[in-house]
Amino acid sequence: MPMTSLRGADFASAVAAQGIVLVDVRTSRSGSSRAFSAVFEAAAGRHPDLRFVAVDADVEPVLAAELGVRSTPTLMVYRDGVLVFAEPGWLPGDSVDLLVATVRDLDMAAVRATFPAPIERYPR
Repeated sequence: MPMTSLRGADFASAVAAQGIVLVDVRTSRSGSSRAFSAVFEAAAGRHPDLRFVAVDADVEPVLAAELGVRSTPTLMVYRDGVLVFAEPGWLPGDSVDLLVATVRDLDMAAVRATFPAPIERYPR
């Protein structure tokens, strides 16, 4: 699946989907973001069964703030709607591949048992 860009309105439904979703929160002003963009897009080509999405923090500053992004690039990985990885900085391609392999191997029942969903403070 090719890499796509996400807007704030689409973010929640995109990361809640079954499967693995990798999110690159980036800005065009950051040299590190530009460097990681190439690594991220190459990884998308190597893992066509996963969803790779980018969020432009300059275009979506509210979303970036809600996600707790303090610097770009920030890589986030969701599996079956659960955030399982979030770190600022960029990784080389082989590290992205190792991260993907690790996330594929997660026992999601154990993850959910260990880290239950937070209680919603403000019911809708």
